[in-house]
Amino acid sequence: MSSFEFNKIFAALLCAMITVYLAGFFVEKTSYKKGLEKDAVTIDGAESSDGHGGPEKEETAEPILALLANADIGKGQKITKACAACHSFEKGGPVKQGPNLWNIVMADKAAVAGFDYSDALKEKGGQWDYASLNEFLWKPKKYANGTKMNFIGLKKPEDRAAIIAWLRQQADSPAALPTAGDIAAEMPKEEEPVEENHGDEATPAEDPAHH
Repeated sequence: MSSFEFNKIFAALLCAMITVYLAGFFVEKTSYKKGLEKDAVTIDGAESSDGHGGPEKEETAEPILALLANADIGKGQKITKACAACHSFEKGGPVKQGPNLWNIVMADKAAVAGFDYSDALKEKGGQWDYASLNEFLWKPKKYANGTKMNFIGLKKPEDRAAIIAWLRQQADSPAALPTAGDIAAEMPKEEEPVEENHGDEATPAEDPAHH
C-alpha cells in the first residue's frame, strides 16, 4: 500500500470519528434529562412529582384509654418525680411553679386556687378527662398554645397511660376507668375507600312489546 492510499484511509477514519463525536455531543446538549422539579399542572387527588400525594394528616396523640386499666402505675410515679420541681401531688400540697395536681383527673381545668393560669388554658374549659390529659401530656404547647407549662411532652402512649393511671389514684375517690364504649369511641376511624363515579348507569331500553 502506498503512503498516499494510507493517508486517504487514515483521513477517512479520522473524519468518521470526528462525525460520531460531534453527533454524540449534539444529542447530549439538546436532550433534557433532568426530571421536572414541579408539576406543570396540579391535578387534585393525583400524586405530586415529589412523591407525596395530597395534604398530610394532622398529627395527634395515640389513644391510651385501652391501656389505663393495666398501666404500670409504679412507672407513672417515677415519671412524676421529674415534675416534682414544679408540681405537688399530695392532698393540700402547695402551689409551686405549677398548680397542685391532687385529684386532677376529672377536675375542672384552670381551677386550682392560688395559681395564675395562662389565658390559653383558661379558654379551654371543661374537665381534665382522660382524653384531655392524654393530649396535654403528649404536647402541652400544641394542646394549649401559650401555656406556661415548659415541658416538651411524653411521646410514648405507654408513658402517658402510666402517669395518668397514677394521677387517677391521687384522689379521695378515684375516677371511674373508661368503659368499653369510651375505648371504642377513642379509636381512630378507618377511612372508607372512595368509590369511583362512573356516571349514571344507562337505563335499559324498553321492550316495544310491552307497549
